[in-house]
Amino acid sequence: MIASVTGQVSRVGLDHLVVEVGAGGGVGLLVHTTPGTAAGARHGAQITLHTSLVVREDSLTLYGFAEHDEQATFDLVQTVSGVGPRLALAMLAVLTPAQLHQAIAAEHVVTLTKVPGIGRKGAERIVLELRDKVGALAALRADGDTPALVPEPTRTAAWQAPVIEALVGLGWTAKQAQVGVEKVAGDLGDEPEVAAALRAALRELGR
Repeated sequence: MIASVTGQVSRVGLDHLVVEVGAGGGVGLLVHTTPGTAAGARHGAQITLHTSLVVREDSLTLYGFAEHDEQATFDLVQTVSGVGPRLALAMLAVLTPAQLHQAIAAEHVVTLTKVPGIGRKGAERIVLELRDKVGALAALRADGDTPALVPEPTRTAAWQAPVIEALVGLGWTAKQAQVGVEKVAGDLGDEPEVAAALRAALRELGR
């Protein structure tokens, strides 16, 4: 099990990073991330990611997160039948771990259905299978600065094609992605960064 990765960022994508690890950066690991984690990385900078390795018969896929809470939540939601790594990643792209825990503990099905790929029945199943597990975590945050049950603040894209492609990869239809991008394009200026545009589109689509 690869629990964490530390190294130099050699490539930054919309939803992945390549991290050079080992002496002299001899091995480059492709790590799938949320758009927020990818947007916070910089080419050439050192980074530490908390990781989960998903093993399939024909592949080994590494998922990485800036915070341990994200990685733990990523693993937790996959214990629900029908939730795989792509959907788990989409959940963390739309909601923070705190928002997700709170939504499940409060049986706030509508919040969960904001995630592409989760319908009402799927949201109800997630609540049923996880509410007892996340209840204690949500209670610990009750007296603190608990985020509202809405997606994290984000920003948007005028370079629309790669943003739409990333949104489709996260589970939205091409039409939904196009509409989301068009709604935020006017607020981003003439040439916003693609990562910032993607975050804005995620916020819009999560409403």
